[in-house]
Amino acid sequence: MKTDPKIKTPIETAVDIFIKIGFLILLVAWCLQLVLPFSGVIMWGIILATALDPVYNSLNTKLGNKPKMASTIIIICGLLMIIIPSGLFLDSTIHGIKEFRFRLDNGTLTIPAPTEKVAEWPVIGEKIYDIWNQASLNLEVFISKYQEQIKEIGKLFLDGFLGIGSSILQFILATIIAGILLATKGTDDFTRKLFSKIVGSKGNEFTDIAAKTVGNVTKGVLGVAIIQAALVGIGFLLAGVPYSGIWTLVVMILAILQLPPIIIIFPAIIYLFSVNSTISASLWTVYLFLAGASDNILKPMLLGKGAPVPMLVIFLGVLGGFMLSGFIGLFTGAIVLSLGYKLLLAWLNSDETTTEVTAES
Repeated sequence: MKTDPKIKTPIETAVDIFIKIGFLILLVAWCLQLVLPFSGVIMWGIILATALDPVYNSLNTKLGNKPKMASTIIIICGLLMIIIPSGLFLDSTIHGIKEFRFRLDNGTLTIPAPTEKVAEWPVIGEKIYDIWNQASLNLEVFISKYQEQIKEIGKLFLDGFLGIGSSILQFILATIIAGILLATKGTDDFTRKLFSKIVGSKGNEFTDIAAKTVGNVTKGVLGVAIIQAALVGIGFLLAGVPYSGIWTLVVMILAILQLPPIIIIFPAIIYLFSVNSTISASLWTVYLFLAGASDNILKPMLLGKGAPVPMLVIFLGVLGGFMLSGFIGLFTGAIVLSLGYKLLLAWLNSDETTTEVTAES
C-alpha cells in the first residue's frame, strides 16, 4: 500500500512545528531587542497615560469631546512642567560650577571654619571636623592632598549630571507618548486585552487594579516627593545655600526612597548658622524643618488611607529601578514593583473569592 505524499509522518510534523516555533521565537526576540532601548520611555509613557487618564477625561468632556485637543493641551502643560524646572535646575547647576571654578582659579574660594560642635558628632564627628578644618585653613594644600579622591567625586558628579540630562529627554519623550496614548485610548484597550489573555474573565478586574495602583503610587510617592523637594529647594535658594539645585535633586531622590530629607537639611542648617545671623538662620531652620516634614501632611491628603503598598516594596522598586534604568528608574521601579505586588495579591486571593461566591450560591 502506498503512502499519501500529502500526509506527513510524525517526525516530519515535529520538525515542521519545531521550525515554525524557532522562527516565531527568533521574530519575538528580534522585536524585543529592537524595542529594548526604548523600554524605559515606553513604560514611563504608559504610566503617565494611566495616571493622567482622569484629568484627560475631565478636560475632554469640558472641550466637547475633542480628544486630540485635550491630549495636546496635556502634552503642552506636561512639557512646560518638565522644561521650566529642568532649565532652572540646569542653569543653577552650571552657574554654580562656573562660579566654583572661577573662584578656585583666582584663589578667592574659601571654606568657613567648622564649629566645635561638629567634633562632638557621634562616630564621624572628629574625622569630619579634621577634614573640614584642613580645607578651611589652606584649600590649595587640601586639594593637593586629596586630589585623587576629588577627581573620583568629580567624575561621579559629571556622570550623574549627564544622566540627569538624559533622563529629562526621556521624560519629554514619555510625555509625548502619554498624550498619544490618551488620545487614541491605546493604553486602556491594550491593557484590558492583555490581562484578558493572561487571566481570562478577571482581565477587567486586574486592569482596574493596575490603574488604581499606578494612580496611588504616582500621587502618594512621586507627587509627594516632588512637592516636598520643591518646598525644600525654594528654602535653599532663598536662604542662599550654595548649589541649591543639586541639593534639591538629592532631597527628591531621598523622598522617593522614603528616607528623611533631614540628611541634607541638617548640613545646610549648619552652613546657614556659620554664615548668617542667629535670627536669620533660626527662621530658615524652622522653615526647612517644616518643609522636610511636609510629607506627613501631604501623604494623607493625596493617599487618604496611607501608602498603597508596603514601604519595603517601594524601597526595593526604587533601588532596583535605579540600578536597572538609572535616574528614570527611580520613578518607574516603584510603580512597576508596586503594580506587580498588587496583581500578585489579587491573583493569590482570587481562589478565596471564587470559593466564597460558590459557597454563597
